[in-house]
Amino acid sequence: MKKLLLIAVFLVSGLTAFAQNDKKPTLEKKGDLIEATYYHANGEVAQTGFFTLDGKLQGEWKSFDVNGKKTAVGNYDKGQKVGKWFFWNTDRLSEVDYANSKIKDVNTWKRSTTVVSNK
Repeated sequence: MKKLLLIAVFLVSGLTAFAQNDKKPTLEKKGDLIEATYYHANGEVAQTGFFTLDGKLQGEWKSFDVNGKKTAVGNYDKGQKVGKWFFWNTDRLSEVDYANSKIKDVNTWKRSTTVVSNK
């Protein structure tokens, strides 16, 4: 559990989106995984996802901006980015295909072409 908490502290301190955070991350054991939720300083959820018991990122992770709007979603398998990841910003959606944490392909759509909603 100490290793998991150390990883959680590293993630929080390493990401500028979490700077000056007043609300502490929540970590809850669910079966063989730890569900983690991190917060922005205003209390909105910043990221949600899972860790394995040995501290590796696992399964679906989602990121949100300070207003609660989804900015990214993707999957990990034993700490490696895998499959399709989606990144939303003000004017485009990017789809990034990963294999073993390496980018294999990138597709981008402009806001004027509505393909996927981030709500």
